[in-house]
Amino acid sequence: MDLFDKFDNLPDRYESIVSLGRNPFGVEMEDISSPTQVVIDGKKTILAGSHNYLGLTFDEESIKAGQDALAQYGTGTTGSRIANGTFKGHKELEKKLSEMMNLPTIIIYPTGYQANLGTIAGLAGAGDTILIDADCHACIYDGCALSSATVVRFRHNSPEDLDKRLSRLGDEDSNKLIITEGLFSMYGDTAPLKEIADVKRKHKAYLYVDEAHSVGVYGDHGRGLAEQDGVTDDVDFVVGTFSKSLGSIGGFCASNHPKAEYLRYASRPYMFTASISPATIATVLTAADHIEKKPELREKLWRNAKHLHDGLSELGFKLCSTVSPIISAEMPDQETAVRCWNLLLDQGVYVNLAIPPGTPKGECLLRASMSAAHSPEEVDQIIEAYAAVKRDVNKYRP
Repeated sequence: MDLFDKFDNLPDRYESIVSLGRNPFGVEMEDISSPTQVVIDGKKTILAGSHNYLGLTFDEESIKAGQDALAQYGTGTTGSRIANGTFKGHKELEKKLSEMMNLPTIIIYPTGYQANLGTIAGLAGAGDTILIDADCHACIYDGCALSSATVVRFRHNSPEDLDKRLSRLGDEDSNKLIITEGLFSMYGDTAPLKEIADVKRKHKAYLYVDEAHSVGVYGDHGRGLAEQDGVTDDVDFVVGTFSKSLGSIGGFCASNHPKAEYLRYASRPYMFTASISPATIATVLTAADHIEKKPELREKLWRNAKHLHDGLSELGFKLCSTVSPIISAEMPDQETAVRCWNLLLDQGVYVNLAIPPGTPKGECLLRASMSAAHSPEEVDQIIEAYAAVKRDVNKYRP
C-alpha cells in the first residue's frame, strides 16, 4: 500500500470540477484595491465571499497602527508566549477584548481554528462528554477529536434533540460540554441560544458558543448572538476569531470562570505555537475599538444583507436561511454549482463554492457574504450577476 493511495479518488473529482472552467479552490487575487474590489484573471471583480463583515481590512487607522507596531516591535514574536514571553501588546489586546466582550478572562491564539482546537482540547478530556451541533465547523470537530472526550452529536439547531441526548446520559459521572455556533457559516442560520441555554441549565452542563461569524455582527455592542438573545450569563465559553469582523488573523477564548485562566497551561495549541505578531495585535486593537464606537458599520452591513437576500429571493433562488450576512443559495448538484460559480465570475462577482464533504447533508451551495463596505450599487451588480446566471442556466433546462 502506498502512502498516497488514499488520494486515488481525488484526481477524477478534481478534473470534473476544473473541466467546467476555473479551479475554484485556487483563485488568485491579482490585485486588491479595497475590501470589496479585486482583480481576477485581469478583470475587476466584486468580492462577495470574503466574510469581511465590517469592511475593516483597508481601514486607515488599523493599517497605520499595524505599520507603527511593525516599525517599533519588529515582524514577529518567533515563539510561543510560554517559551518566548508575552509582549506588552498581548496583554493590551486581552484587556481590550475583555472590555469588548464584557468577560474577565481572554486567551488569544494565532488563528481562530487554533482557538477552537486549543480551547476544546484543553477543557475536555477522557471521561468527559461533549455534545456538539451536527453542523459545527471542522475545527470544532478536530478539537473534539484531540480532546479524547466522548462526543455525541445532536441534530442541527434542535434543543429538543439535545435535551433527549442529555437525558439518555442520565446521572453518569462526567462533565457535559454543549458546543454550538452563533451564526453558522455554511447556511447563514443562527442557533436557538435561548432554548439551548434552557437545556443547559436543566442538565447542569457547560455551554460553549463559537461566535466566529457573529462577533461584530449581532448584539447592541457587537458581542455576538448570545448578547442579542440575552443569554450571555448562560454561556460559559465564547470563542471568536479576528479574521472576520476584525479584519485580521487570530482568535480568542473568553470566559467568566475564575479558573479559565489556567487553560493557558493545558492548551497545547496555545503552549506550542508562536504567538501573534505585534502588527496583528495593533490592527485588532484598532478594529475592536471600531466595533465598540461605530455601530453604524453593523447597521450598514444589515442593510446590505437584506438588500441581497431580498434580491436573490425575488429571482427565485432557494436560500438556506432568513436574512443574515451570509446568503447561501442551494444548487441541485455539483455540476450546476460549479457552472454557476464560473458564470458569476464571468459576470465579475466572486462568491464561495461550497461542495461536499465541506457542507452539511452533502448539499452544493453558492455562498455569498455581505460587508459594510459594499455600496448599494455593488449589491445591485451582484444581484444582476445572479440574474444573468439564472437566465443562462434556464436556457439549458428541458
